[in-house]
Amino acid sequence: MLSSVLRSPSAVQVNIEIMRAFVRLRQMLQSNAELARKLAALEKKYDTRFKIVFDAIRALMKPPSKPKKRIGFGS
Repeated sequence: MLSSVLRSPSAVQVNIEIMRAFVRLRQMLQSNAELARKLAALEKKYDTRFKIVFDAIRALMKPPSKPKKRIGFGS
């Protein structure tokens, strides 16, 4: 927010990069939703022989789970 208030050249560049990052994030989310729609359409089209393949693709589309942070010494 500070970069949008300041008028220095570096603050303007930071603000532009922030906007570009949000645009890229929105595009990634839209492409993932489009991929999910296409996958659902294919799943309806083909029979149950490909269920394993579709389940594997859905598993790959899920975001990775965050590892638990460990505090202290491990053994």
